[in-house]
Amino acid sequence: MAELRRLSSLSRPRVLSALATLSTGLVVVSVGGAALGIGAPARAVAGGSGTGVNAVPVSARGTASDAVRATPRPSAHPTPAPAVHPALTRSTPIQLAMPSIGLTAPLLGLGMDSKGQPELPPFSQPRTAGWLRDSATPGEAGTSVLVGHVDTRTGPAVFWNLSAVKPGAPVEVSRLDGSTALFTVDRVQAYPKAAFPAAQVYAPAKDAQLRIITCGGAFDRKRAEYTGNVVLYAHLSGVRDAQAR
Repeated sequence: MAELRRLSSLSRPRVLSALATLSTGLVVVSVGGAALGIGAPARAVAGGSGTGVNAVPVSARGTASDAVRATPRPSAHPTPAPAVHPALTRSTPIQLAMPSIGLTAPLLGLGMDSKGQPELPPFSQPRTAGWLRDSATPGEAGTSVLVGHVDTRTGPAVFWNLSAVKPGAPVEVSRLDGSTALFTVDRVQAYPKAAFPAAQVYAPAKDAQLRIITCGGAFDRKRAEYTGNVVLYAHLSGVRDAQAR
């Protein structure tokens, strides 16, 4: 906790340097009886005109093996590098759509609380996802971070089916300037909390990258928390202007 507060006060270059040494650090915050894993120190993601942050809410219920899903073996015939669209200017995101799992959700801007920790979407709005305002805006150069709950005491939440998204699936983020940033999913990976690769997930990027984070693995009833996290990685592959709608 002291380390999280210390990093929150550092300048952007110093935070990025410190983050490299904290790739497995995790904080667990208990909210309303459910624990949310937080993978990286606050203000740790650089991108465009935004600096970065972190936050990791709850994910789909599964078995312990879900949280340690093996990384696919390298193919003997590597696929071509994905087409990357030039980055957009900064604009606040307002809605997330993931057609492959029938998801449409408003986006709530999230900042830092009085204790220097990232805010999380309220449990009273289970179908709302959050955008971390200290990360790049979706479509802007850098790493943009979205977070959301998988369930609450009353049932499934916004990212209940996040682990079912396949590589190549589209992700659409509507923005305040009228444009829609179009992303293509590169991969979805599950990690045990003790091995969460924060430096990889929150790494700065020259192009426009998107991360969607929730929790995964089994639910530990004794500790009232999930045992892992699920991370969706995607890159900007296109843009739809308001005039094209």
